[in-house]
Amino acid sequence: MPSFNCVELIGNLGQDPETKTTPGDRLVTTFRLATNERWKDGSELKTRTEWHNIEVWGNQAKTCADHLKSGRLVMIVGALRTDQWEKDGKPQSRTKVVAQRVLFLDGPDKQAAGAGEDAVGDQGIPF
Repeated sequence: MPSFNCVELIGNLGQDPETKTTPGDRLVTTFRLATNERWKDGSELKTRTEWHNIEVWGNQAKTCADHLKSGRLVMIVGALRTDQWEKDGKPQSRTKVVAQRVLFLDGPDKQAAGAGEDAVGDQGIPF
């Protein structure tokens, strides 16, 4: 039976992105994205924030590094991946979203921008 691994998130960057170059000369940019869920419990408004680890590769990694800052609103379309390793003999894991598309939803001054030149698809093609 076929399967499907797709994640769509809209949220704000919690910190400036970090960019590194791998030993194979590939660019990777990482950042944390906050999404908020709001609901009413009787007359009280409640909020829960989830933090997501985002990883962006290649040309998109450079675009994100050049244009994203803490607080920016973005939409991420990607897939879940889980890294596993051992630390002090104990298994560790971390789930992240590997972005295939990053859409900047506001401008650098945090005003709504729509899907202009800040919108970059998985092949660097605006969408």
